[in-house]
Amino acid sequence: MPMLMSIRSFILAAGLALSALIIAPVTALANDVTNFVEDGYAIKGTDPVAYFTEGKPVAGSKDYTAEYQGVTWLFSSAENRDKFEKDPARYAPQYGGWCATGVSFGVKIPIQPEQWKIVDGKLYLNAHAGAQRHFLKDPKASIARANENWPDIKNTPEKDL
Repeated sequence: MPMLMSIRSFILAAGLALSALIIAPVTALANDVTNFVEDGYAIKGTDPVAYFTEGKPVAGSKDYTAEYQGVTWLFSSAENRDKFEKDPARYAPQYGGWCATGVSFGVKIPIQPEQWKIVDGKLYLNAHAGAQRHFLKDPKASIARANENWPDIKNTPEKDL
């Protein structure tokens, strides 16, 4: 059984690496900051507060923005923007919005806002359905590994795999 888990982990890591190769050209500017940014907005312009208040990803609007950690965040309403501004650390995703599963393997990989989970009041995002499935099998273990890796990779560029 341990060998099978090692093979599965290797396959997942290879899949994460491949997804980074496919998505990397789109997110070149994200290397300049700790947060995942695409098209000039954190987490692809998704409202981070909506995950908590509506239980789903909701597109933000350029009408409601805030600056946090050197990047622009979009919100679906003034109310959500105001909640974020009062306590951004509560609503901002972990690991700068990079894929939590990728971080658990020591790499920064862009996310898909639809792949998410709130665990112990914190938002975790993932790159794709496979990464999400891996994360959901044992969120505590994935988070523990990611917490160990994040200090070493948070200020490094996205991996060129």
